[in-house]
Amino acid sequence: MSRRRKLGTQVLKAVSSSIRLRVLTILLERGPLSYTEIMTILRLNPSRDAGRFAYHLKSLLKADLIEPDVKTKKYRLTDLGRMLIDVAETIEERFFKRRKMMVRASRLAMEEFDRNKIAESLVKEANVPHDLAQKIARETQGRLLKIKTKYLTAPLIREFVNTILIEKGLEEYRHKLTRLGLPIHDVTQLIKIMGTQAKSVGAVHEAAANSIIEEYTLLNVLPRDIADAHLSGSLHLNNLGYWILKPTEFTHDLRFFLQQGLSFERPSFANLSYPPPKSFRAALLVVSHLLRAVGTEVVEEQTVEYLNIFLAPFIRGVGTDQIREDLRLFLFDLNHSLAPDGKPLHVSLGLEFVVPSFLQEERAIGQSAKSVGSYADFAEESRRLLSLLLDVVLEESRGTPIFNPSFILKIRPEVLASQECDSMLFEAHRLAADRGLPYFANLASKDQKCASYTATGMRLSDDWKKDWELDTLRTGSVDSVVVNLPRLVYEAKRNETEFFNLLNEQLEMALRALEIKYRTLKQRLRDGLLPFLTRRASGDRYVRLENFSRQVSPLGLNEAAKCFVGESIPEADKALQFAEDTMQYFSDFIRKYARKPETRSVLAMVPCYDAAKRLAELDVERYGWANARPQGAKEHPFYTDMVAVPSEADISWQERLRIEERFHKLAMGGHLAIMQLAEKEQDPEELLAVTRQIAATYRIGLYSFNRSITCCGRCQKAFFGQLVKCPSCGSVNAMIRYRRVSARYEPTVVSG
Repeated sequence: MSRRRKLGTQVLKAVSSSIRLRVLTILLERGPLSYTEIMTILRLNPSRDAGRFAYHLKSLLKADLIEPDVKTKKYRLTDLGRMLIDVAETIEERFFKRRKMMVRASRLAMEEFDRNKIAESLVKEANVPHDLAQKIARETQGRLLKIKTKYLTAPLIREFVNTILIEKGLEEYRHKLTRLGLPIHDVTQLIKIMGTQAKSVGAVHEAAANSIIEEYTLLNVLPRDIADAHLSGSLHLNNLGYWILKPTEFTHDLRFFLQQGLSFERPSFANLSYPPPKSFRAALLVVSHLLRAVGTEVVEEQTVEYLNIFLAPFIRGVGTDQIREDLRLFLFDLNHSLAPDGKPLHVSLGLEFVVPSFLQEERAIGQSAKSVGSYADFAEESRRLLSLLLDVVLEESRGTPIFNPSFILKIRPEVLASQECDSMLFEAHRLAADRGLPYFANLASKDQKCASYTATGMRLSDDWKKDWELDTLRTGSVDSVVVNLPRLVYEAKRNETEFFNLLNEQLEMALRALEIKYRTLKQRLRDGLLPFLTRRASGDRYVRLENFSRQVSPLGLNEAAKCFVGESIPEADKALQFAEDTMQYFSDFIRKYARKPETRSVLAMVPCYDAAKRLAELDVERYGWANARPQGAKEHPFYTDMVAVPSEADISWQERLRIEERFHKLAMGGHLAIMQLAEKEQDPEELLAVTRQIAATYRIGLYSFNRSITCCGRCQKAFFGQLVKCPSCGSVNAMIRYRRVSARYEPTVVSG
């Protein structure tokens, strides 16, 4: 036998044992190892298996597949050993092809298994060193050979890769390879749940997409401590599904588009361009299309401030019937509008009874973008437009009330003193008495002169750049982070010092999370993903992102006080004092943080019903019903959001406002007081008297009168209270109940 053939036979004999082949593979993957280390990895017993293992090792040495390192006393692969493993892998690959092991790839195609693609993914996605990536790919292929399945999927292969990474202690690489998505069961349940809630298929699509972005944000954007705080329930990042994509609220300056018209940088049949409007109807059309276009770039609320003032020049000389009809069509359009992505539009309209002093000398823009004097010249037209708008809303709300858009009516000192405003004030409060629709902004005090509100309670004023226009228009809210106050009381075991130490930690994380969102929004603007907000005119970009507020909001203030003191806020002065001290700490901490440039951080009591439910449920699960103190039943616990005093508290409206005003003065980034009306006819004059008393006595910023309403879709009539049967036609299958959930009314279909 020739020497070459003899050597070949010796090599093949050396690898005829699975143990010897495993030794070669281990040395390839892990590098040089000692005698003892190899035995340990093979899980051999030194006293029982030493002789057998020495025989295997001697065979490999004799075949020149491994060699000893004299200095380190470790064994390493020879070039021949590496060559032999390559041959073995080639045979395995041919075996794969013979079996025709197919893979359902992530690009929605069927293709043959290729180990090299695993290595390429490791290098590209997780920055794994090339040699290590090849070793992991080889081991993955080896394990896949042992399973019996008709086909592989990309997620299954990724699971094998992640398992190997975990076993090798390579957690940082596994983290980067995490696959985002929903299990099949979760998607099935999501579709069922949305169906029971009478949601559209668009809502299913949005919820599934949100889930992926939420996972991505928690895993890849937010620091571990903030992500854990949100998941555990000590914090709640509102709108997490949009955290890295778009702001939550925006306040428009209509003059920008009355002068420039509407143009779309990415034209389509749905996005036609419009020149500066030449009529009142055209101006309303510009508003409608503006709100729909920006609806894809803002998560929640859009506000059109000073609507009746900025549109006043367009109704001069126009007949009353024409104005009423144009307004009716405008309101109908907004009430049923969806943004291009299928989400409902939430719109607030800021309305003035008088032209505020800071607007009187501003240049008025009229038809075809012409300058037509100042807005003081159109005071009569602005009052006329508001009066006709209130008439139309009252008329259209006899059946199903108009819950969108929301109407923010500004109560200034000169309004209450003006006889010209008396009839409009009565009509506004008649609308409140009948349907609970308008929101009233109390601008009686000096620091409220330039305040701007939305239906969510968000407040902007000239307290940032000290300029009413820069601070309130073309800006809005980055988003809000909610702090779970009851959780801090539970964790502090009612120790006040420990409570404020924990609060300090949560506030720091909340503000850091909002800073991260602000930076990501700046990047989205640079990426061109918010094209409408970033449009320019004469070099001036429409959005003023640097002036956006960042809202930090307390949740469960009443429940925290009750747990700490033993009584609720309306029951004991000690509880009220604890709540006020807590809010003062909030305010001082945030004010100090806001000294940094481009950091308009504010304390805000904003609505977040999802947080109120989620955090209460997590606390009940963690501490038990006996220790947690939420509102509601065991099956549906919740915390009080947006207000200090729960709506169920049996106190007078005067006492309620006396308490709420103490927090409105501190929460200058947002607040809203709700006054529940009895389920009976209300006298508008009595409600107007309440407004006069609020303006004269209380430091309440924004308030609304609340109605519970049921509408019959069959006879198109509305009734007070939460009814199951129509008092008029007897229908039980066409009833829709409306109740205020936090700041807004939400419908519930009543099934018979």
